[in-house]
Amino acid sequence: MEILRTPDDRFADLPDFPYDPRYVEIDGGLRVAYVDEGPRDGETVLLLHGEPSWSFLYRRMIPVLVDAGLRVVAPDLVGFGRSDKPAGREDYSYAGHVGWMRETLFDRLDLRDATLVGQDWGGLIGLRLLAEHPDRFARVVVANTGLPTGDQEMSEAFLAWQTFSQQSPQLHIGRIVQNGTLTRLPDDVVAAYDAPFPDDSYTAGARVFPALVPTSPDDPAAAANRAAWEVLTRWDKPFLTAFSDGDPITGGGDRVFQKLVPGAQSMPHTTLAGGGHFLQEDVGPELARVVADLVTATPR
Repeated sequence: MEILRTPDDRFADLPDFPYDPRYVEIDGGLRVAYVDEGPRDGETVLLLHGEPSWSFLYRRMIPVLVDAGLRVVAPDLVGFGRSDKPAGREDYSYAGHVGWMRETLFDRLDLRDATLVGQDWGGLIGLRLLAEHPDRFARVVVANTGLPTGDQEMSEAFLAWQTFSQQSPQLHIGRIVQNGTLTRLPDDVVAAYDAPFPDDSYTAGARVFPALVPTSPDDPAAAANRAAWEVLTRWDKPFLTAFSDGDPITGGGDRVFQKLVPGAQSMPHTTLAGGGHFLQEDVGPELARVVADLVTATPR
C-alpha cells in the first residue's frame, strides 16, 4: 500500500482552528490525526466527520462543547484531513474504515462512555462502531446521516452525487463542501477544505467514499449494516436526531431512527433551521448546544 502524507505547511494559519493535531499509528504504520480538547475528566464527545471533509468541519462546535465542560475528540478519517492517505482506491472499504476507527478510538485512545456525534459518513462508521461495541457509548446524536443496507432506495440527490464523484475528472473538495452549505463560506475556509489534498493523487479516499455506500442488497457492506440495525433496534440509551431542514441527501432519514431505535423514544428530537448537508458550517453552535444539553439531561 502506497501511503501519502500531506505536508504540515498545508495546514498553516487555518481560520478559527488553532488546535494542534495529535497522532496515533495503526494498521502497521498508518498515522491517524485527531483533535483532543477540553477537560480530561469531562464527559467525552466523539465528533465523526464524513465525506469529503475533516475535523476542521467541527471548528464552530468545539468551543461550545469545551465551554460546557466536555472533552472533545475529533479524528480525521484515514484518507482525510491530517491523517495519512492510502493512494489506491482499492485500499479503501467500508469495513476497512470501521476497522481503522476501531483501532484508533478503542485500541489506542481507549474511549469509554462516549457521546457519538455522527454526520454523513461519520454516522455510517460511528453507528457500526456502536453496534459492535455498544458498551463504549453512552449516547448518540445523529445529524444528516443514515445506516443504509441497500434494501431501500437512495435519494436522487445522493445517486447524482455518487455518479459525479466517480466520473468527474477532478474533485474540488472545498467547492463540494461549499455546495453542501446554505451559507457562503469565506475563501480561507474553502481553502482549508482543500488543504489536505495538494493534488488529485491524494483524493483516492474522497473519490471512492460515495461508491462504498450500500445501494443494493448484495453490497459487500449490506450484511454488516443489517446486523448493526439489529443492535440499534435494541439500543435503549439516549439517541437523539438533530437533522437540518435543508439537506436533500438525508432529509427524512431522522424519522427512521425515531421509529426503530428504542432509545429515541420520547427524546427531544430537533430539526435545525437554516442548515444544509454540512450543518456544522451553517448551524454549528446550535448543534453543539443540542449535544451539550443532551449530555446534561442524561447523566450516566
